[in-house]
Amino acid sequence: MIKNLIFDMGNVLIDFVPAHFMDRVGVTDKQDREILLKELFKSEEWILADAGEIKAAQAYEICSKRIPERLHDVARKLALEWFKPLVPIPGMEDFVRKNKAEGYGIYLLSNAPDTAHLYVGNVPAIECFDGIVISSDIKLEKPYPEIFRYVCERYGLKAEECLFIDDIKANIDGAEAAGMKGFHFTGDVNALWMYVKKQ
Repeated sequence: MIKNLIFDMGNVLIDFVPAHFMDRVGVTDKQDREILLKELFKSEEWILADAGEIKAAQAYEICSKRIPERLHDVARKLALEWFKPLVPIPGMEDFVRKNKAEGYGIYLLSNAPDTAHLYVGNVPAIECFDGIVISSDIKLEKPYPEIFRYVCERYGLKAEECLFIDDIKANIDGAEAAGMKGFHFTGDVNALWMYVKKQ
C-alpha cells in the first residue's frame, strides 16, 4: 500500500527545459543554442554541481571558459538564474494538495546544485511537503539507490510504501532497486492520478 509520494522537481513540479530558458533570454541562433546546451546543461560541471562536488557558481566559471565571450551574459543567467521565474507543471500543484489532504506523506527528492535553496521555497504547494532532499546537500544523487535509501532513513519511511515520481526512467529504475514503486512521468497528470488511485 502506497502511503508516501516522493516527487522529483524538474519537469515534474516545475519546468526544466533548457530550450525554454534560452527562448526567455532571447537566444535564437541555432549554433549558439547548441553551444549553451552542450557547455552548460549537458556539461560535466553541471553534474558535479548536482552531486555537491562543486558550487553552481564554480561550475559556471569553468564552463564559461568554453563559451564565446559574446554569450557570457546569457550563459550566466542560464546557469545561475534559469529559475527566474519558476514555471509550474500544469495540474501538479492540485495533485500535491489533494493527495496531501487525503493523508499521503509528500516528499521532494531532486538532483540540484546549491542554488536550489534560492528557488525551492517557490515551488507550488511547497508548504505541503513533509521533507525535502537536495542531492548537492548530501552528496548523493539519483539514480543511485543509496539516495532513495537515505530518504527512507531520514524520514522513517518504508520503501515499499513509497511511490517515486520522476521524468527520467533511469531514476525510476534506481528507486525500484531501492524497493520503491516508480512512476515515469511524461507530463500526463491524469495518468498519474489513475496510477495512484489503483495503488
